[in-house]
Amino acid sequence: MEYPASVELLSATAELQIPFSDPVKYSILGISLILLLLALGILAWHVFRCCTLTQNTTHTTHYSVSRGLLYSDGKLSTLGSNSGTPSTKIEDVKMEVCRLSCCFSEGSLPSSGSSQSDGEPGDQANLQKVHGSLRFSLYYDQLQSRLVVTVLQAEGLQELSQTRRLLPFVKLRLMWIGSDGVEGKGCMDESGGTLRGLCTVLQEWRTRVVKGSCNPLFGDEFSCILQEEEGFHHITLRMEVRDFDKFSRHTVLGEVRVPVGQLNISYPLELQQDLQIPQKDLVGVVLLSLKLLPTSRRLEVGLLKVRMLPTEISSDAALYARVSVQCNQCKLRYQKTSAVARCHVTVFNQVLIFSLQELPLEECKILVSLYATQMTRKSSKHLIGQLTVGKQKSSEDKHWDLMMRSVRQPIAKWHCLLI
Repeated sequence: MEYPASVELLSATAELQIPFSDPVKYSILGISLILLLLALGILAWHVFRCCTLTQNTTHTTHYSVSRGLLYSDGKLSTLGSNSGTPSTKIEDVKMEVCRLSCCFSEGSLPSSGSSQSDGEPGDQANLQKVHGSLRFSLYYDQLQSRLVVTVLQAEGLQELSQTRRLLPFVKLRLMWIGSDGVEGKGCMDESGGTLRGLCTVLQEWRTRVVKGSCNPLFGDEFSCILQEEEGFHHITLRMEVRDFDKFSRHTVLGEVRVPVGQLNISYPLELQQDLQIPQKDLVGVVLLSLKLLPTSRRLEVGLLKVRMLPTEISSDAALYARVSVQCNQCKLRYQKTSAVARCHVTVFNQVLIFSLQELPLEECKILVSLYATQMTRKSSKHLIGQLTVGKQKSSEDKHWDLMMRSVRQPIAKWHCLLI
């Protein structure tokens, strides 16, 4: 037995040492401990999230079933009394129907009054009462012929929902409003009031979004070249306070209108005005043709002409329209026209055909949105105005009524283009 050799091997192994100094060894040990603690922390975080999601899912399922039972308790008890063994399948179907009906009744309707706004389809609150005020300043530099607008602060805004924080911002439009003329006669806004004269938007700006504040501070400054001989007394500044939405359905909380020509703004003038109920402005008229084919259940919408105020138009300016069909306040189908060179009277003469096989025609309405773009290069779209034709809440549009009575015949009529 060679025990002395084994003893020598063990003693040689014990004498082996890592060729590092003590500080390096301790550093490696510290880094290893830190990585171990980090791995344990990540593991604990994933376990916590898994437990939280499981509890939320259980709570949501229990809430849905309980809510369905609130609506179907009476019917299910009657069903159980008539038949000796209640059917679980029928109960589940009834609870599911009740739950879906509750979801559709709450989720399908828009928030506190909705219409359209902004360069993208959005919500404009048909408010009966608005809260808050807007503080801003105006200054006209006569040497440079420059108008400077500074949005300072909005105060006293009211949150629309307790579950969602307010995200306010301000949309500004510098508008040239003409005197009441033939174009504006007979045009009424959504509230039933008569619109003022035909107008055009000279400039548009937008402030930054302030998160979670009912008294947001902006401090954003905007300016543009504005000549006094252009009719300074016709210039109106329209400022809308809106609640930002990531799906571009911004809700209008109120607006302020300032007649710039009636103020002495040769020096910086700071003002604070209460927010008012939003109103529409007339920016043009559209000749629209409607034709109903009841047998094939098709609707033909013809966009013939668009007439607006003459302004300085670039050579590559163009217009196109987006026509959508709505039913029960839900947009179902839409089509776009091709872009046409913009002028004082823009001629489209384009017909769009919609197939409405499964939709009740009596409850549908048509929304036409007119956008400005450029033909030579790709640019973001810019909303000019919108119009709605169809059966409204209180009355039915004359054009829609004529189309329903004159089937298979195109009916053309002028409509007001609003913004």
